Amino acid sequence: MPIRYTLKLAHINDTHSHFDSSSVRFNYEDEGKSYDIYTHSGGYARLNYQINQARSQAQSSKQAFLFLHGGDSFQGSLYFNQFKGAANAHLLNLLKPDAMVIGNHEVDAGSAPILAFLDSIQFPLLAGNMDLSLECTTKSSALKGHKNLYEYHNEKGIAKVVFKPLQDKKLAIIGITLDQMAEIARPDPDTHFIDAIKTTRNTVNALKAEGIDHILVLSHLGFDQDKVLAESVDGISLIVGGHSHTLQGEFKEFGLSSTPYGVSVNNTPILHAGKHAETIGLADIEFNELGMVTKLEGHNLFMLDSQFILESKHDISQGEYDRVYAHLKQHPGITWDDEDSSVTQVINTQYKPAITALEQTILGFVPKNLVHTRLPSKALPHGSEIAPLVCKSIFHEAKHQLPRVDFALHNAGGVRQSLNKGEVTLAYVVGRLLPFDLPLVHYEIQGIYLFAAIESAINSATNNSVTGTGAGSFPYTYGLKYCYDGRKALGERVLSLEVLAEDGLTWLAVDKETYYFGVSSAYTVSGKEGYGPLLQAKTQEPINELTLPLAFTRYMERQQGSLEDEIAPQVHYTSHL
Repeated sequence: MPIRYTLKLAHINDTHSHFDSSSVRFNYEDEGKSYDIYTHSGGYARLNYQINQARSQAQSSKQAFLFLHGGDSFQGSLYFNQFKGAANAHLLNLLKPDAMVIGNHEVDAGSAPILAFLDSIQFPLLAGNMDLSLECTTKSSALKGHKNLYEYHNEKGIAKVVFKPLQDKKLAIIGITLDQMAEIARPDPDTHFIDAIKTTRNTVNALKAEGIDHILVLSHLGFDQDKVLAESVDGISLIVGGHSHTLQGEFKEFGLSSTPYGVSVNNTPILHAGKHAETIGLADIEFNELGMVTKLEGHNLFMLDSQFILESKHDISQGEYDRVYAHLKQHPGITWDDEDSSVTQVINTQYKPAITALEQTILGFVPKNLVHTRLPSKALPHGSEIAPLVCKSIFHEAKHQLPRVDFALHNAGGVRQSLNKGEVTLAYVVGRLLPFDLPLVHYEIQGIYLFAAIESAINSATNNSVTGTGAGSFPYTYGLKYCYDGRKALGERVLSLEVLAEDGLTWLAVDKETYYFGVSSAYTVSGKEGYGPLLQAKTQEPINELTLPLAFTRYMERQQGSLEDEIAPQVHYTSHL
């Protein structure tokens, strides 16, 4: 009788420093009535309860057990803003992952935060296509050879691999991340991310040559690219992924995803577990002797409050509430708010007091809703209502430190939320509106490259005759006014470009031969997401101790908490569609 190799797997991804439970909303219909269910799910204390339960069950049934993290632990909440990677390392150590793959947000600020994280964690960080062969060995943040890092093995041309026992076999775990890292993050110049598919194929082949057939790829490529990887590389037993925030499981009846859990491509099941520590994937897996998955049973689980708010256009009776509760209770993707109290205590005593202080700091008042949208639309023909104010804050705060600033330029994706009418807290600005603590850079650039940067960034945002990087590259400005027509030929789409004169009232046509002084985030001036022409700047100088969220908060303080000033539209956009 063939030997069955069994594994119990717990997996999470894209937790983004969401240590507390997150607000979730389900839509549900029953007996002709529509309901909204408001509750909370997940968080690290509830995650750890589920992980420990699964670990104990595996031990009792003599199964192998793995708990894996699909990357992007960093960024995304006030906890990261305050504690950077230190809180993530501490709390992940409590959860005891067997491995984590590096995500793009771990690379947002180069190697220094990665090194601090590596020094603190008690588990392997996998980065099998991170090539450090050209890394400067004398720099203070050198990563190569760190005991907790499993990077690319340049001499062998394969990923370094973690091995775990699987009965009388070895289970190999390969960590593969985005090879477009330089486009979407900020790796150090001597840190390179090489072809994900080629690295995986070479590593799988090398393992097969050693007689190792049980091969798990822990991926931070996103669901679509995981399918490409599975199709392109034979012999992968299982892919556990992240990056795209894909929620697998049958949640269609709650107005959510209905992507099957464990989609299989080329005989390779692919598992993802949503986002923000709201859900955990739990699976029982069987392999044959050749490493192929022969059975996979499991689901993503929401970990909900035992009490929830139920709303409807109709009056709700106790009987209706009880029926909804009963349905949630029997659903395979729902469990409840059992938690590890020791993790809760660590969060509440060591980290939450600083967050509470931020939440109680009021910066000012917004008299009306300011909507953020990445691209202009019929409803908002000039695009975002808040991004130009962010640009204005960058412009004015830079002028307080520098002799000349002509304009501010910022990408839409650097602003993450709208601002609703009412009080604006420091917590909201640094935790949600502008969560990326990006340094600001002052640069001198010729007018011709400003024309090119505006057109290139919009083309990238809209896929207009180029391979775009997403709507987040759309340019917003202050002190720089443009008119763009996507119906024109490449190179002719910026119909006019004007810069604000020193009097603050007069607009002057940008001369292609003249040099101008701008300020943008370090991310934008590095040429990412269509902003390559900014690399032609004559000079680029960091602005000392001024970051994107700090500029906005200082500006609000100077304005005595008011954002009432109207900004005349500086974006005039006609789509190519």
